Amino acid sequence: MRSRYCAFVKRDAGYLLRTWHPRTRPGTLELDPGTRWTGLEILGTTDGSAFHSTGGVEFRASYRGGSLHERSRFERVDGAWVYVDGEFPA
Repeated sequence: MRSRYCAFVKRDAGYLLRTWHPRTRPGTLELDPGTRWTGLEILGTTDGSAFHSTGGVEFRASYRGGSLHERSRFERVDGAWVYVDGEFPA
């Protein structure tokens, strides 16, 4: 999760696509150059240990002017954790 946040900060679309599950990965990814990310707060995790094949991370990512709150799902693909999708809690 932290590495993907850093990729958003650096606008590294290639890394984000490589770490996205092939089943849900978009064909392209356009990142807004005007977004200035200012912090990441991990609110909780589920599973995701060396013994799990799935896991979740709830986080709040702050940017100038607001924040994004998401519960992300991750799965292992060929031994690596990849982002599957997320939901936005109310």
